[in-house]
Amino acid sequence: MVKKKTSKKVGKKTGGPKKNRFFEGLMQGLKEAAAHATGEIELPVRYYDVTPPVDVKAIRTKLKLSQAEFAARFKLNVRTVQDWESSGTQPPSAIRAYLIVIENNPDAVIRALATRAA
Repeated sequence: MVKKKTSKKVGKKTGGPKKNRFFEGLMQGLKEAAAHATGEIELPVRYYDVTPPVDVKAIRTKLKLSQAEFAARFKLNVRTVQDWESSGTQPPSAIRAYLIVIENNPDAVIRALATRAA
């Protein structure tokens, strides 16, 4: 049996190690974080408005609907509604916004959904 000689490829014609853009970016980020922590540089600050948490069960109960009725009326998956209620996990931000509208003006949502179905 003849063993093949293998060699590791290195960077183009330089003979040096191959450059890794991920590692270089990671190191750059770490250097910036360290400089920021020591007060050498200021980094930009970004603020995001996040939809507040909702209590899906409380919204549904306020409307006096079962999980199946609530899901059907507002075009939601009943299993997903059950999961939100049983696990306490929060729906995605856009769905939380939708649930807040349902809580505050369910008739408007029902009318809007009805016009789309027609």
